[in-house]
This record gives sequence, structure tokens and C-alpha cells, in this order.
Amino acid sequence: MSPRKRDSRGRMTLSAAVLLREYGANATSVDRVLAHSGAPRGSVYHHFPGGRTQLIDEAVALAGDFIAGLINAAMQADDPVEAVDAFFALWRDRLVESGFRAGCPIVAVAVETNDDAPQLALSAAAVFARWQEALAGLFVRHGLTEERSRRLGAFIIAAVEGAVIMCRAEQSTAPIEAAAAEIHDLLLHTLRDRPSTEPGPRP
Repeated sequence: MSPRKRDSRGRMTLSAAVLLREYGANATSVDRVLAHSGAPRGSVYHHFPGGRTQLIDEAVALAGDFIAGLINAAMQADDPVEAVDAFFALWRDRLVESGFRAGCPIVAVAVETNDDAPQLALSAAAVFARWQEALAGLFVRHGLTEERSRRLGAFIIAAVEGAVIMCRAEQSTAPIEAAAAEIHDLLLHTLRDRPSTEPGPRP
């Protein structure tokens, strides 16, 4: 594949991810992606023979990889509470920098009806599971049980996503700041009160 073709495909996928987070899945049409990316119309079915569904699916994967990278970067902190604080701060910064326009593209796909493309919901679920597993792995390394770690991972992702939606509606960072503060306190107590039979931080 030539650099021009790779560039065209990449631009379209990135544009679809950007449009998903700002306008939602139903509003992310092929025409809108073409206008946003500047890609030639003839490239759509060349790069995405599955049409709009394939384009959206690949945009979900791209966004999932990007945010997984942010999670993994935050997880490098030695202190798991600091790591989760950093994860919330990343989302808060994204909201502020975008003027509260940028939501989560994965949520955009998950919450809208896609009866003609049920695989999109499955792709969104797989991304959420990946993020939860990354967080759960952090808590396991710091001595929590696998079951508790999985629950915390799911709870944190749910709290972040819900807070982002509320922030966009209210045009305020208050919801995500409240969620971050409560989870900060929860993690402090959880790690402090960990049963003595559970191990400490793993190397």
C-alpha cells in the first residue's frame, strides 16, 4: 500500500473517531468522515469494503487503543491511588481542552442503537473489558484479590464514563472532580484496610 493510501485510510479512521466522540455514532456518516478527513470519495470502499460499519468498527479500535495507552501510562505510577487520580485528570483535561465537546467514542457506539451492525456493540464491550482488565491488574499487583480488583476496575470505568457524560451536559468539571475525589478516598481505605493475609505490592 502506498504512503498516500495509508495516509488516506489513517485520516479517515482518525476522523471517524473524532466525530464519534463529538457527535455520536448515528451522526458519523461516511459523507461527514470524508468532509472531515479530506479523503477522496473513491477511497471509502477501497479501504473499507465493509462500508460505514467497518469504518466505525476500526475507529472504535483506534480510540480503544489510544485510551488504553493513556491508562497504561497512568498505571506506571508506583502508587495505585496516584495512578487512578492521573487517569481522572486525563479525562478532565480532555473535556476542558475541547470545551466539553469531546466525550468517549466508545460510549457513543455503545449507547446508540445499531440493529444493522450488532458487532459494533460487541467491539465497544471488548474495549471496556480491556480497560477494566488494565486497572484490575494494577490493583492485583498491589495486593487486592482478583475479584475485588475486577470490581474496582469496572467501577472506575463506569464512574469515569458517567462523569464525562454529566460534565458535557452541565458544561462543568464538577461531576468528574466529585467522582475522582470519592474514588480517591475509596482506594485509600481499600488499600489501607486490606486483610493481612493479602500480599503487599508485587514487583
